Amino acid sequence: MATDDVPDDEADSTGDDSAREGLREAAERIEESATEVASGFDERIVDLLSWLLDTETRARIYVYLREHPGSTSEEVADGTGLYPSTVREALAELHGEGTVTRLKRESSGAGNNPYEYETIEPAALVEGAVGQVQDQLNTVFNLDARLNGEEPAADADEPVHISVETADDEGN
Repeated sequence: MATDDVPDDEADSTGDDSAREGLREAAERIEESATEVASGFDERIVDLLSWLLDTETRARIYVYLREHPGSTSEEVADGTGLYPSTVREALAELHGEGTVTRLKRESSGAGNNPYEYETIEPAALVEGAVGQVQDQLNTVFNLDARLNGEEPAADADEPVHISVETADDEGN
């Protein structure tokens, strides 16, 4: 017997139970932290996508479809909590812009075969945004010429290059 008058096998069992409980509590804390991080991450992704896709509604739809490809507009509405009419309108716009693709859902019976939607890859979404930002920056940098009634330079569609001169470069 151990010094506490508890048989060795019971002492080992008690120690094992205590260790298991400690591990279980640690696992629960880690899971709670991971859930909080994932939730915060999802919200930051939605914020970024809201900027890329113009609205939070469209961003939420995009995120949902990334997680659930092949969903119908009704499934997207149920999954996001958005109004079905809002989802249908946003999906039509996103499809028109090429951000989502759609195919008719196959069914064996007669009746309505709804569309199933999938998103383009995030990299393709970002590439499109980069092009838009570049166009907007070029417009801003060529604004003086446009405001003065001049035609922008022939290379106005090319990226604008900015050079910075210091007083030493100017010969002062």
